[in-house]
Amino acid sequence: MSISVRVLVRTFSELCVTIGALIVLFVVHLLFWTGIEADSATAGEIGRLRADWAAKAPEPGSTSAPASTATAYEPGEPFAVMYIPRFGEEWDRPVLQGTEPGVLKKGLGHYASTGVLGATGNFAVAGHRRTHGDPFKDFPELRPGDEVVLTDGTTWFTYRIANRPHRTVPGDIGVIEPVPRPLRREATPFDEPGRYLTLTTCEPEWGSSHRLVVWAHLDATHPVTDGKPPALRS
Repeated sequence: MSISVRVLVRTFSELCVTIGALIVLFVVHLLFWTGIEADSATAGEIGRLRADWAAKAPEPGSTSAPASTATAYEPGEPFAVMYIPRFGEEWDRPVLQGTEPGVLKKGLGHYASTGVLGATGNFAVAGHRRTHGDPFKDFPELRPGDEVVLTDGTTWFTYRIANRPHRTVPGDIGVIEPVPRPLRREATPFDEPGRYLTLTTCEPEWGSSHRLVVWAHLDATHPVTDGKPPALRS
């Protein structure tokens, strides 16, 4: 083997080793580091919310009612916390305004064009299936009758899921309309105005060619002074 061929082979081998190392580092970053960052970010956002709610709470013995929740959410800011018992007793995530990549690194994102929490309309929320803390990793496990509970600091909102996860394409924006109108009309359980919740995530698990969607309706509300809803009590 000539010197030039040996040099070429050695250079190619070193290049393969370098590329392999970079791929390993990328996978480590994708699988682990983004999760560490997301856990820290979500805990920080929930902490901010709880501190803000505590500051606004009436003094013990006060007869004044809690301040009403603002209906205009600030872009990129947290305004609610979501709990899904199906995902485990310790699962909770902040809900922030907007669905930009930077927002979804901190928690779940509320589609800015959709309804207000607890109100008539469709309160639609997106979350990562994988990476950035894997918030919706177990999304395919959701079933009709499962509860999704949210709080804005003054009220517990309990929504009840009405369908198994529906698979569709990213351009199917009808899934988040006030009365959901997916491309496959028979997929939605609702056909008239109501107080709805829509959750969306990526499909397949490690891709984004499609979306998974579940819809829920508002089943009950409780003031936070009543404590946690039964689904969240230990």
